[in-house]
Amino acid sequence: MIRPPGALLRALAAAVLAVPTSILIVVTATSPAAAAATPQPGPLTAPVMGWNSWNRFGCNIDENLIKATADAMVSTGLRDAGYTYVDIDDCWMASTRDAQGRLRPDPTRFPGGIAAIADYVHARGLKLGIYSSAGTATCQGLPASLDHETTDAQTWASWGVDLLKYDNCNNQGRPAYDRYKAMGDALKATGRQIVYSLCNWGDDEPWIFGPNVGGSSWRTTGDISANWGSVTSILDQQAGLEPFARKGYFNDPDMLEVGNGSLTQDENVAHFSLWSLLSAPLLLGNDLRSVSAATLNVLRNPDVIAVNRDWAGSQGRRIADAGDQEVWAKPMSDGSVAVVLLNRGGGTATVSTTAAELGLGGSSSYTTKNLWTGATGSTAGALSASVPSHGVAMFRVTRAGGLSAAPASGSLQVSDLAWTASSNGWGPAERDRSNGEQAAGDGGTLNVGGTTFAKGIGAHADSAVHVYLGRACRTFTAQVGVDAEAGTNGSVRFAVYGDGRLLAYTGVKTGGQAPTRLTVSTAGYLDLELRVTDGRTNGIQYDHADWGAPTLVCGTTGAGSAVSDRSWGTASNGWGPAERDMSNGEQAAADGSVLTVGGVYYPKGVGAHAASDITVPLGGACSRFTAVAGLDAEVGSQSTGVTFSVLGDGVSLYTSPTVTAGAPVAIDVSVSGRTNLRLVVGGAGSIDYDHADWADARLTC
Repeated sequence: MIRPPGALLRALAAAVLAVPTSILIVVTATSPAAAAATPQPGPLTAPVMGWNSWNRFGCNIDENLIKATADAMVSTGLRDAGYTYVDIDDCWMASTRDAQGRLRPDPTRFPGGIAAIADYVHARGLKLGIYSSAGTATCQGLPASLDHETTDAQTWASWGVDLLKYDNCNNQGRPAYDRYKAMGDALKATGRQIVYSLCNWGDDEPWIFGPNVGGSSWRTTGDISANWGSVTSILDQQAGLEPFARKGYFNDPDMLEVGNGSLTQDENVAHFSLWSLLSAPLLLGNDLRSVSAATLNVLRNPDVIAVNRDWAGSQGRRIADAGDQEVWAKPMSDGSVAVVLLNRGGGTATVSTTAAELGLGGSSSYTTKNLWTGATGSTAGALSASVPSHGVAMFRVTRAGGLSAAPASGSLQVSDLAWTASSNGWGPAERDRSNGEQAAGDGGTLNVGGTTFAKGIGAHADSAVHVYLGRACRTFTAQVGVDAEAGTNGSVRFAVYGDGRLLAYTGVKTGGQAPTRLTVSTAGYLDLELRVTDGRTNGIQYDHADWGAPTLVCGTTGAGSAVSDRSWGTASNGWGPAERDMSNGEQAAADGSVLTVGGVYYPKGVGAHAASDITVPLGGACSRFTAVAGLDAEVGSQSTGVTFSVLGDGVSLYTSPTVTAGAPVAIDVSVSGRTNLRLVVGGAGSIDYDHADWADARLTC
């Protein structure tokens, strides 16, 4: 069935609906050929690592510096440690374009041309990055790329460029999405895989639009400076942005200043530790031709670099804030947790946490490794260190003992269960009542937008409640929102984590709104974390947040397995390929967005389009299949509806009613003994706009 591209609909929905059908057919008829001619680079496997000229040298750059830096990256062992990009920032270009309208290198600074530098860098096993701005001029007033996107992208590709840092100066007030998408499309059209790094300074929420314009990373703040105040200010602005990073797409808190300015050695260690934990691009900004041994020891630490390269479902995030002492943590793919104990104060202080607060509750003992000293140890659950002023201690913590008993079988209310850890922004988190004031038990009836709940949790941002699951619970469901006691005030975001991995999160919820139903698959997880954060990073006043009727369904024990991580057999789809961990998008592969169903965002799942049929081999080893099935928000309310069917070895196990926008269904079916699972999406009439998600699709095996 012919249908118009969804991106066009998202940008110009009203206009498209008013366009005659014949014009829509012309638009659609050209899109398959264009998609086939434009290979799509896949997502990055890890954040970019390398060096950028700006922090240390500004405009004082030339080809000799770039070549010498490339040589130093090899001789110092930085290349072998993972730093592979050599990025030339602003001031590389001449003051005018050539007669053909192309950017050209400054003839004094770069007389040999950029292509020759690319050859030099590539010969050393490195890659070359270049700079421009999504404006009429760069930040230093030199020619930039607004309205020259196609020409410039083709020029860079012909030179052998591997990365573009795209700034935001002199943007003429034009919409960021349009400016950045124009360059993203132009880079893709070259056929060369060029990493696209958006330097939008956090304006216009690039963490929202960045992936949709082709970006692999996006700046979340203004420029960093080489002093402790700048580092910590930028760090503060990362809290709350963690849901927007996912595998291949990363928040960028700006480049590293390690070895620059007034930073002490302790501050260098802290800066590098935190940026690694944040899954940030690691772009050095110091002079590598004369780098000290002490600085190299920081930059080449393999244990800390490994934290940055590992993606297990969430970037690092702040889990505790006691003023000058903070705790930041990130899950690792081997089940451990990397943790940074940060001391921002003026003197040495003890910084502490527990395994339960890290999402590692339920074990009788734990092993620890200090990632800066190499020392190993064990603990029954407490973790603390004496941390110098403006310094950190960084560990990996792993369960090592016997596990606690799992919850009983059945449908269980979280407010009735034991919590392994809890924290709250205003008094304690309350059971079966709203947050109230700071005293325990002083809240009222849980009430979200006029819907009341007899059972639930009354919280206040920032808040976390941890529950031990013991790999025995397969689904969690709650209705969430701001409690009526806050009136129309308050703005919060709800997020659910399993073993530290982000499973789902909501949009910003404000006072007076109706509750949002939040459902996730929890199969195979040991720890469930229910977290509330400030929704608009504008302070936490009135951020009273309710988990209404938070319900676990338990009783099926086993490991969990995401359908998007498994091998598929046959897979057919009505519009481009079925996508792993993103919505269907357009016809090209890997062009979707975060799966969004019923106001909830899911990092894991399958994006499909009717008619779709995906076979997943099970080999008789799995017992249940769970998912949240619905229409993706990228098509709004345009679809007439879809049906979701689950089959095992040809036998129907589940068929949904017609599912329309905003009304997903929760699926929880037995697949015991089945060798093959089929996930089928059908239309309920026309299949135009039938972008359908198997969100958080998971197997118990």
